[in-house]
Amino acid sequence: MNPERSGMASELSEKQSFEYNANGAPPAQVSNDLDRITSVPNPFATPNANTPIGGTPQGPSRNQSRELQRSDVASGRASSTGVNPPAGQKYFRSRRVKKGEVERPWLERKDPKEKWVTIIPIIGLVLGLIVSGILIWDGLRSVVNHKYCPVLDEDFSSWNDKVWSKEVEVGGYGNGQFEMTTTDDENVYIDDGVLVIKPTLQDESLIENNQVLDLRSKGCTGTKWSDCVASTNTTNGTIINPVKSGRINTKLGASIKFGRVEVTAKLPAGDWLWPAIWMLPKDNKYGDWPKSGEIDIMESRGNNYTYSQGGNNIVSSTLHFGPNSANDGWWRNNVKRQALHTTYAAGYHTFGVEWSEKYIFTYIDTRLLQVMYTHFNKPFWQYGQFPLSDSNGTRLQNPWQNGDNASPFDQDFYLILNVAVGGTNGWFKDGQSAKPWLDGSPTAKRDFWQARDQWHPTWEKQGFMQVKSVKMWQQGGYNGCSK
Repeated sequence: MNPERSGMASELSEKQSFEYNANGAPPAQVSNDLDRITSVPNPFATPNANTPIGGTPQGPSRNQSRELQRSDVASGRASSTGVNPPAGQKYFRSRRVKKGEVERPWLERKDPKEKWVTIIPIIGLVLGLIVSGILIWDGLRSVVNHKYCPVLDEDFSSWNDKVWSKEVEVGGYGNGQFEMTTTDDENVYIDDGVLVIKPTLQDESLIENNQVLDLRSKGCTGTKWSDCVASTNTTNGTIINPVKSGRINTKLGASIKFGRVEVTAKLPAGDWLWPAIWMLPKDNKYGDWPKSGEIDIMESRGNNYTYSQGGNNIVSSTLHFGPNSANDGWWRNNVKRQALHTTYAAGYHTFGVEWSEKYIFTYIDTRLLQVMYTHFNKPFWQYGQFPLSDSNGTRLQNPWQNGDNASPFDQDFYLILNVAVGGTNGWFKDGQSAKPWLDGSPTAKRDFWQARDQWHPTWEKQGFMQVKSVKMWQQGGYNGCSK
């Protein structure tokens, strides 16, 4: 049989099968079924792949195929590949899917577990809000809102001698301080509603010549002979205090047992100045210092920021307590606070303390900026970690054994403001920043005096402490303040 005719017949038969469907539908209906995907044997097979190897191609000749292709193109039934499918196959013509014909079974039948994708995060969020609310409630419940009664609201419009007392001493206050505190207006005065405590140089005639300074008949407030009498001996190098300064307190008119204190002050700037805002017990209930305690709200140094121990850019707070002066637990809670990009001599700051039966803390400007915090959750004898015996073998006794966890800070304390100068207790360390004296030297005061050309010029601009206001509140339940 002629292969070309056989191929022609096969092609015509295929053409007819494209024009009529299996049910004998007319050509008009065929066009509606062209885009419908039907099951065919391997629609992606290479066209005419069933041609026998080495044989005569089964199908129309090249010219006949071109004519058929033109006819298919004209009728809109051409293959997307431009090649006619082999006989007996319906070639895939288009991948386009009409809208609405794509099956989306997830819309008709949802996974029952899918809802937990939403439920679980919501449950976690609700539980988180509940836990947060409980924590906030518990925190607020534990905060004690004390009632306070005002004790002192000092704006220094004038000097109030019913509240304030000026101390007069030359004994160094237990620290070997170099200043003599006076009642002179030169050292403590009020200037336009601001209290000023200003150190000044001593009279040279009292230092350069053999002299005795006896303050016992001149208002000395010290309790010992050495607190009131000083002398200059040009032979052994001892001298009368080379500097005068001021130290005032509220022992006469304002004290509190638990409560709050706030002092708004600008600190001094000058080498070897030692400003302090602090409190001492009114009655020394447990004995001499430090048995009855000391509250240091603020201490600093007048040296500039380059000073190795920290100058007027740093303040510190601590508590002093112990069985004797050689065993002082101040190191257990001594905390420093550095000024941010400034110094405490550049402007006014509020230095405060809040103190109750359960805690005590100091702060600067706001109660949120705490410096030192001590919780009274154990006896101070245990908190201080004191040794069993003194350096000489004497057994140490607990001075607060009959008190509670707040002892010795469970008694009335009064406020002290002062500017000290120098000292031999280590507040200014030997060999640091050209310190001109040694703590252990018997001529420490004279050595300091002889270096006055170095340190005194640094006092000229801000060599004094300025205090704008002092406020004291008594906590309810004590000293006549009702809860």
